[in-house]
Amino acid sequence: MTDLVIRALTEKDAHLFNSLADPGLVGRAVTGVEYRTRAAGGDYRPEWTYVALREGKVVARAAWWGSPQDTTPLLLNWLDFADGEHDAAVALLREAPFDVDYELILPPDWRERPEAAAAAQARISAAEAAGKRPLVERLRYLWTTDRGLPARPGRLVFREEHDDAVLLDVLRRIHSDTLDAHAQRAKELGGVDQAAREELEYIHWCPEAWPQLAFTQQGELVGLHLPCRIPAGFAAGFIGVVPEQRGHGYAYDLLAESTHFLHTRGADDVAAATDVGNFPMAANFEKAGYPVTQMRIDLV
Repeated sequence: MTDLVIRALTEKDAHLFNSLADPGLVGRAVTGVEYRTRAAGGDYRPEWTYVALREGKVVARAAWWGSPQDTTPLLLNWLDFADGEHDAAVALLREAPFDVDYELILPPDWRERPEAAAAAQARISAAEAAGKRPLVERLRYLWTTDRGLPARPGRLVFREEHDDAVLLDVLRRIHSDTLDAHAQRAKELGGVDQAAREELEYIHWCPEAWPQLAFTQQGELVGLHLPCRIPAGFAAGFIGVVPEQRGHGYAYDLLAESTHFLHTRGADDVAAATDVGNFPMAANFEKAGYPVTQMRIDLV
């Protein structure tokens, strides 16, 4: 087999990325997004895009993503390779100078579709061979106005809060006992303080964010929700209830409030996500009229 050439693209030859045939079974293509550089009106930067070439032909490709203000990639969300080129994909991932998580985007029914399941497993296998490991599978939701606004129970009082010290304290309390796999990983690496700080960093990363604390009518803290705007649009970016207030269904109240809040700011749709294993939160999304539109597997 001929030698492999692995390199980043440039603005002049970014078109090479689209020379590899993609049936669109899994990955970013599932969202309807095409690969284009920012200069061409897209999401990607050529210097964060790598290809593996054999005899000048693209046999594997990967694109890392970040928001316009990010100076380094946040995640890898595009990885494809030709049949029989698993090793080329592994070599590309090992050689590219970015050590960030891989977000594999999947259709909701990917397990029931043999071709999609095979395509997903091929990418997971390549990522694992390059040193990554699956952390969690997540459900991605999208509320739209045709679903109707979820009913507000009216049990809680909400207050917008932008004091970092206050937010950190609440986030520490929420993450002291959590089902969220990313928060659990952060706790393993640096304790509950790291989990809270990572959440606060996300709040600051959002182009617009309106974090709100929730209280009972008697003034007891219930939790925090984060209506926000991310590069892709509006989102219910975080829903968290402190441990001592769980069991009352308050997460639904927070989600309903986020949806109403964003709708008043012009949102026709609101994205959200939770881990597959977080059954209580999944039930709240269903109750609030949020259908599952995608699945995602995060590899770290």
